[in-house]
Amino acid sequence: MPIAQPVSQDPAAAPAEASVLNDADSRTEVLNRLKRAEGQLRGIQRMIEDGESCLKIGQQFSAVRKALDSTYLRMTVCFMTQELEQHLSPDAAQRAGLDTMMKDVETLLARMG
Repeated sequence: MPIAQPVSQDPAAAPAEASVLNDADSRTEVLNRLKRAEGQLRGIQRMIEDGESCLKIGQQFSAVRKALDSTYLRMTVCFMTQELEQHLSPDAAQRAGLDTMMKDVETLLARMG
């Protein structure tokens, strides 16, 4: 019979729990963006079925990709903000600065795409 190993009490040794997007407004925003992208994809399917030109279909693909990229970016920034607030516990002034910084980060990252 194997001998049980002692459980470490060191929090650094514990496996990190997977974080989820906890803010209801952020979750709703991301889900709404995904539903719009889903509608765009259905539109592309109809365009293909109806025999639309490849140029028009390609333009719609580009629009969907941009929508998904911006949704991913928004979700990432929301997640980063959530994690920073949880781990740093900023006061009101720091929270305002954090919000401004994260908006700037989102703007800078959006310009990369």
